[in-house]
Amino acid sequence: MPFTTLISAAELTQHINNPNFIILDCRAELTDPAAGAAAFANAHIPGAQHANLDVDLSDKSRGPHGEFRGRHPLPDPAVFIETLRHWGVYPNSQVVVYDAHGGMFAARLWWMLRWVGHHGVALLDGGLQAWQASGGAMTAELMSRPRGSITLQTSLTPVVSVDDVVANLKQAARLVIDARAPDRFRGENETIDPVAGHIPGAKNRCFKDNLQADGRYKPAEQLRAEFSAIISSPQATIMQCGSGASACQSLLAMEIAGLSGAALYPGSWSEWSSDPARPVATGSQG
Repeated sequence: MPFTTLISAAELTQHINNPNFIILDCRAELTDPAAGAAAFANAHIPGAQHANLDVDLSDKSRGPHGEFRGRHPLPDPAVFIETLRHWGVYPNSQVVVYDAHGGMFAARLWWMLRWVGHHGVALLDGGLQAWQASGGAMTAELMSRPRGSITLQTSLTPVVSVDDVVANLKQAARLVIDARAPDRFRGENETIDPVAGHIPGAKNRCFKDNLQADGRYKPAEQLRAEFSAIISSPQATIMQCGSGASACQSLLAMEIAGLSGAALYPGSWSEWSSDPARPVATGSQG
């Protein structure tokens, strides 16, 4: 059975030389696009390849009418499949993703693999910190793989567009959960968000709330209780954040909790706030 949510450092160690395992380093910094690649070049888990948030996991081109689609819009699925083939991913590959940021970037790649229908993908629980704490080796040696043959399959996860979220303002059929830090949600921090605030009606649950003090995910039962306290059902939930990355960390938490079916709004706050015609709320209430 493949790993489909989390893999521990101990479990990864057992498979570190398994050619069926594709390890992808997703380290990144929102304020420094070159930081992730530099950190990877300095040292990484043996056999890992680097997945660049801005290049491999996004397509920053404008929409068909020149509209801004957010800081990290999704690439075309066919283009992403080609990226996965370049990394050596086959239909039966076990992909392992990690970062050093509480999973906020690695979970984006976890979600994207599910988006193109790949089931065998798991996040390294606790990230690079857990790997190093377990005594895991690090290397600067670069790894290349034979070209893979993964193909586009039926998506395992729903997506909503900005138009869907606009329509939901009136319908109120779905609850929007914002995974940003509380100060950003309330509109008190403009360091990353040029426009301060959140989507009206949204609730805030920071992605860091899914983690224990050691950076590993909380137990499934605890996550289920915490999410169930704020949502009616996963299918009636839209996850968003600043640019569609950390929201995926919360979607992984929901999957761990057995609460499958919530949708991602990939454009998230960066897309929403780019149009002054869209309403903005501030404070702790939506």
